[in-house]
Amino acid sequence: MEKSEQKQGLKINRRSFLKAGTAAAAMGIIGAVKVPNQVANAASDTLYTPAAKGQWSKLRPEVNYGGAAVRFVENNDQWLGTTQIVGAVKNTSEADMGFNLAGRGLLGEKTRVGSLTIVAKHPFSASIAAGLTYVGPDVAVSGKPAVQKLEIPDPEQMSKHIKDCAYFLRADEVGIGKMPAYAYYSHRALVGRDKMLAPVETWTKPYTESLPYVIVVMIDQNLLTMLGSTGYDGISGSQSFLGYHQTANITVILAQYIRNLGYNARAHHARNYGAVMPPVVIAAGLGELSRTGDCSIHPRLGFRHKVAAVTTDLPLVPDQPIDFGLQDFCRVCGKCAEYCPSGAITVDKDYVEHNGYLRWNSDFKKCTIFRCTNEEGSSCGRCMKVCPWNSKENSWFHEAGIWIGSRGESNARLLKSIDDMFGYGTETIDKYKWWLEWPERYKIKY
Repeated sequence: MEKSEQKQGLKINRRSFLKAGTAAAAMGIIGAVKVPNQVANAASDTLYTPAAKGQWSKLRPEVNYGGAAVRFVENNDQWLGTTQIVGAVKNTSEADMGFNLAGRGLLGEKTRVGSLTIVAKHPFSASIAAGLTYVGPDVAVSGKPAVQKLEIPDPEQMSKHIKDCAYFLRADEVGIGKMPAYAYYSHRALVGRDKMLAPVETWTKPYTESLPYVIVVMIDQNLLTMLGSTGYDGISGSQSFLGYHQTANITVILAQYIRNLGYNARAHHARNYGAVMPPVVIAAGLGELSRTGDCSIHPRLGFRHKVAAVTTDLPLVPDQPIDFGLQDFCRVCGKCAEYCPSGAITVDKDYVEHNGYLRWNSDFKKCTIFRCTNEEGSSCGRCMKVCPWNSKENSWFHEAGIWIGSRGESNARLLKSIDDMFGYGTETIDKYKWWLEWPERYKIKY
């Protein structure tokens, strides 16, 4: 091993380790762990085997969970996936979301000013965000369906077809869920953050949509870029807007397609939400709620994703929520809390009740303040950077580790210790840093 590749202390150079093919043997897990087969992307295959009833699509006949041990769970009055509902869940006003609280001046003047300039901090982030301007207006996300309803397949086949449309449009993951009524905003914000110092009742209005299904589209924020980043430097905002822009384009097209078929459909994306995203991610079988409070983790992509959604009355068959052991893992890991630069993420072992459901007691206001006032970069994705569920190169060893970590608290502790030993999430790999920095733009002037 070259000196430039050596790690200090107990950390081991994982790239050399994996190339040597000795990782599993060194840890004594060969024979104890059966590594799941890597799922091939059927889009690049000439052969196709029809998916079994209720499975993914023609382009993705099997779901790629990245090695996690996954089981399907119920969606009912007491549970949304693995999130326990213990009371009435109230719909949230868009005015009370983090960045909007900042725009209202409720998190301090520096945070308010930072919220107005956060997108423009890095010129590349600002350029990607500008593309959202064209798909943001109400006329782009919604409209009346065609008068004539076209003949469509049965709901199961139609569900597979809609997923194939999303994959064709370059989605990384897609799921369909029953739309939770409490996932809709109670009120929508009608103005930008620069106009939110006015009384809140002058720029909000009730949101009354009620459609039965939700299609959720997910985009990967790019693994190699994340490996080269600190998590809160210049590229952080661009990674977010990469996902926002691509999911917005996909959902706007899907919603228009469904309306062309004669059914109601409304796109929800970063420039025009009518719903909050974590509950629909869970409902669509694309993740579980995590230690960070109201953020969801996908079994293969972890935090490294952004989503948008389409609500619709098109007859569909929803996917089931999933359980891949994340609650046990988050309970014993705490790596996101340890490395959070804002101190927003709790180190508590147990949940608290919040708005009728149980979650970890993390503080989104602290998170918002740091993201708006960060003077070392553009926004923040540090939890994404350090989380063991998404800080890995694609490898058989990673899949084996995820399989272990998704099977209870004892196994979660083992995966966490392996993660720490290899230095996952706590390093920046210079060879993957391709973007430029302009630190003078990161200062907040107020």
